[in-house]
Amino acid sequence: MTQQGVRWTADQVLALAPDAASRKAGSKLGAAGPWSEAGSADEGTVWGLCKGSGSKPYQTVIDIADASGPAYKCSCPSRKFPCKHALGLLLLWAGGDGAVPPGQPPDWAEQWIKGRRQRAEENRTAGPSGSESASADPEAARRRAERRAERVTAGATELEQRLTDLLRGGLAGAEQAGYGLWEETAARMVDAQAPRLASRVRELGAIPASGPGWPVRLLEECALLHLLDQGWLRRERLPDGLADTVRSRIGLPASADGSPIRDRWLVLAQYDTADVKLTTRRIWLHGADSGRTALLLSYGAAGRAPELTLPVGLALEAELTAYPGAGQLRASLGEQFAPPAPASIRPPGLTPAEATVRYGEALRDDPWLDSVPVTLDRVIPTQDGDSWQLADADADTALPLTPAARARPGLWRLVALSGGAPVKVFGECGHRGFTPLTAWPQGAGEPVQLC
Repeated sequence: MTQQGVRWTADQVLALAPDAASRKAGSKLGAAGPWSEAGSADEGTVWGLCKGSGSKPYQTVIDIADASGPAYKCSCPSRKFPCKHALGLLLLWAGGDGAVPPGQPPDWAEQWIKGRRQRAEENRTAGPSGSESASADPEAARRRAERRAERVTAGATELEQRLTDLLRGGLAGAEQAGYGLWEETAARMVDAQAPRLASRVRELGAIPASGPGWPVRLLEECALLHLLDQGWLRRERLPDGLADTVRSRIGLPASADGSPIRDRWLVLAQYDTADVKLTTRRIWLHGADSGRTALLLSYGAAGRAPELTLPVGLALEAELTAYPGAGQLRASLGEQFAPPAPASIRPPGLTPAEATVRYGEALRDDPWLDSVPVTLDRVIPTQDGDSWQLADADADTALPLTPAARARPGLWRLVALSGGAPVKVFGECGHRGFTPLTAWPQGAGEPVQLC
């Protein structure tokens, strides 16, 4: 499969940017002015020289045919990936106006491409070397797992006592205690090697300051924490799938162990969330043949974007392997049989009423689920007082947008795309409402990323 005739859209290119500053700087370099000796090759290589502040231009080369998303090399000192020069070169190439003509790559570009593809082939044929050493001593691994389970059990038992004390003393005590109480408890959960349990505990500390109705929200979250604790303490009595879900919600590691599913996977959405230590990238995929929805997660150290990049609107033929757990959609990306390329595939849609039923059904498998991925068909963004909702164009039903969605610029892109007409929208539907992530206009048209 060649890439020469396949052009990305500007939105797909800018979706690769690690931050808003890079997106703005890359857009300025998407014109022919600063570039020289730019070219592209059929196997998916794009290169060029970009004039900078120094005497020597920056050498920029991109491997578009990499099955996990484009790979970059630039001689500039930036630590961002991709840097503004790579973004600018991709925008220039995506324009398709002859500014990046076909040709033979220069030596500096060809050496990098050959080197990285050779290493990729060696890694593929060598197989996962780390798995053998990890399983070399199964007895030692079993003992480590038992020790960790004991620590988690001690942490869950302590958390149960903290929750009991809170309810016995009254919820008003949580408002007076502030963050200190929950930070101390969360630290104990970290010591117990239950990181996701610690995260849920920390979230409790912010609820008393979240505005009117906070006691109800705090009680709801405490109930979910109690349910998770009890699920762990009685995990031997649970069905296997639910027990795996409890382990995942606690924060215990797991490996993808399902049967690989080969399909042509459409990239529905990609977005990042970050804290002081980690950037998490979520990529939602839709299988064109299987109809399945899957979630890929990748991580980057604080301040660095995760390596896996799959812009919205691309599709890749690949195998995905599911992680254990009832109702869990996370999967691992396995063998890829062709590079990602633009596709006209659109996922089938639901009505707002069907979407709420979908979320309710999912809660039976995973009571701690905040939202489920849903594609809504023929909905119109409509203002409802100070809020917004997605109204069914053919029935008297609607889904409210989450507060976070109402505060994002993507809402106005969605309103502009609709113009009062029905659109197809992919997003996450949960108890807080609907968060739109990607939209398609009626008829033909490229997807518009909203996140």
